[in-house]
Amino acid sequence: MEQADLKYMVKINFPGGILPAGELLDIMNICQSAGIENVRFGNRQQLLFEVTNAELEDLKNDLLISDFNYEINADKHPNIISSYVTEDIVYNANWLKEGVYKDILDLFDYHPELKINLADNSQTFIPFFTGNLNFISSDVSNFWYLYVRFPKTNNLYCWPSLIYSEDIPGISKLIEDEILSKRKLFYDQPVIDGALLHKSVKAKSSFLIQSYTQPLQLPDFQLPFYEGFNKYGNNKLWLGIYRRNELFPVDFLKDICTLCLETRIGQLYATPWKSLVIKGIEQADRKAWGNILNHYRINVRHAANELNWQTEELCEEGLDMKRELVREFEEADTRTYHLCFAVKTKPKSGLFGSVIINKQPHKAGKDDLFEIQHTRDFNPNSKDFIIYKRNVTRQNVSALLIELCNHFYQQQSANRVKTIASVPDTENNNIQTDEKIYQCKNCLTQYNETYGDVINEVSPGTKFTDIEHYHCPTCDAPKADFELLVMPTLSDVVST
Repeated sequence: MEQADLKYMVKINFPGGILPAGELLDIMNICQSAGIENVRFGNRQQLLFEVTNAELEDLKNDLLISDFNYEINADKHPNIISSYVTEDIVYNANWLKEGVYKDILDLFDYHPELKINLADNSQTFIPFFTGNLNFISSDVSNFWYLYVRFPKTNNLYCWPSLIYSEDIPGISKLIEDEILSKRKLFYDQPVIDGALLHKSVKAKSSFLIQSYTQPLQLPDFQLPFYEGFNKYGNNKLWLGIYRRNELFPVDFLKDICTLCLETRIGQLYATPWKSLVIKGIEQADRKAWGNILNHYRINVRHAANELNWQTEELCEEGLDMKRELVREFEEADTRTYHLCFAVKTKPKSGLFGSVIINKQPHKAGKDDLFEIQHTRDFNPNSKDFIIYKRNVTRQNVSALLIELCNHFYQQQSANRVKTIASVPDTENNNIQTDEKIYQCKNCLTQYNETYGDVINEVSPGTKFTDIEHYHCPTCDAPKADFELLVMPTLSDVVST
């Protein structure tokens, strides 16, 4: 390959996934001047595009003049992701509104080296634990749970107090400095003492904290349909755009940004599903938006089982596998509602999924083999992984995934039948079922007596109180660190 033809990957962060229309238009003009035809949005709501060596210096100069921060072939400073995109259109938070997100993001006076997530506790569109510092809103106004996922591990540590909104940037910087300066204790280690990190940070800070009375409860996962024109609020529209090949034409985005500015829409939003959302479209402007989609032949009605996949950044191997599996799912008419899938070709890429297809280390002269996992209770926010099948050949992956999907729905049906059967035919239905779930207070892993624990070789139906010696399969916490969750009564469920 000629030196001039070499390509470099450019990354530009938009904190919180918020894309100011004017800034995005400026970047698209710079890209166009550099001969770039397409750009992408990444899993962390960042902008990505490739540039040739011949155009690299001019591109860097243009970005510098326009005061845009960027990285080339690097991700030293991961983007801060947030659930801001979901506000009003997918979920309505109690107190976590636009101003709170923006106030927090504006207070970051440094560029984090650790991954930071800001997530509303009631939504499931934005992942909870894919960051290293995962701030999840509590029911107490302006206070957040903090879960530290130590770099290059799945070790989760629950901070023992709630964090005040305005203190998030400051405590993030202290934790980051502590972790990166003491890598032998807190970075890519099989066993990590989270309490030691907390003790060190607490000694250096005087932040406003508040105790919490109950642990975070993970919401049931449901991926909202995030494409097309959708009504919300006072008769306004939001538009979701997904691209099968992950590529957004530069000319298309220029027209989108121009129309945003013409119709007084100040910002767009990137999602962790590598898609784009525009809020606040007036009904009177829908035709203009439709004209742009028509002009660029943009389809906004893909099948739901194609939208619920995560692949690694710039990974054609993973993207090709996703396309093949989606086609095979279509041919088999496979139902995937309430599930999402991740294709991992690298060991520590940290994707979000309730079903994970892991490529196993390759052996010379051997065909590729895969491992299929799923999270406990198939909730992708869980960090408790259960191995379903190992050493699976590529040609057998789809059949086993379909089998696993069917297993999930059989499990759902069994739970529904059990719940119905447990309710007596009387006027007094305010009775709880016999099912008991215990949750680790450190990492939120749950032990459900109905399913037992495959990892710890505990048979389904085993009462938690009957287990003599038990340790959390995720963080190795002792049995004493598990708390019985208070399950809602039937009347509670009906009332919601």
